[in-house]
Amino acid sequence: MTTTPTRLQKPGLGAQKPSLDRLNDFDELPADFDELAWRLGVRSITVQREEIIADGGASPDAPLTQAAAIAVLANPWAGTDTQADLAPAAEQVAPVLAKVLTDRLLDALGPASAIEAFGKGAVVGVDGELEHAGALIHTPYFGNIMREMLEGTSVLCFADGRSGPSASIRVPMWHKTHATSRDHYQTIDLRLADAPKADELCVIAAASTGPRPFARIGDRRTDGAVTTEILKGLTK
Repeated sequence: MTTTPTRLQKPGLGAQKPSLDRLNDFDELPADFDELAWRLGVRSITVQREEIIADGGASPDAPLTQAAAIAVLANPWAGTDTQADLAPAAEQVAPVLAKVLTDRLLDALGPASAIEAFGKGAVVGVDGELEHAGALIHTPYFGNIMREMLEGTSVLCFADGRSGPSASIRVPMWHKTHATSRDHYQTIDLRLADAPKADELCVIAAASTGPRPFARIGDRRTDGAVTTEILKGLTK
């Protein structure tokens, strides 16, 4: 397993302002999406890549490679109440996060054609609402961008929650075009070393190159009819 941090901190602005307010500090368009992400409050991006070369004491025909890209950013709704409108910031921040995180998945795993499964996640710091985490991943402004870049059609499965620094999260994935393919149901475990701080969010994009090693439990296309009838007669 390899973990690669990418720091987006830049000098010259002093204390970090709320992410959307920082856009007013610049007269020119950013040079690239990484710079735009920084302007929107992203302080770091970490990529974790893992190759599973054996399972159950045997080696599959081909290793399974999984990766996740994690952005840590200032919570754009820090200090607001539960009636605050989340849409303006979500529409501005989520597409940029989807772009920079999915770019890193493509760098880690190869072209979109090599990626078969995907998922997403978010963790909000203890001063934020769970809805803040949802606002950055559960709208088309994140999911549609990631799905298009990875050439998928399935709804993205997800995990979200609240935590302090050194959070751990298990992000689920399934097939990018056939969500009911059980062979591709899998997870990737992540530890978010110094994040999220109380007023931060972590947003995660994850993907893999194939099914679980030695997958063999079938799927809905091969299942017979199963109802509660199978429980009858099993007890007195």
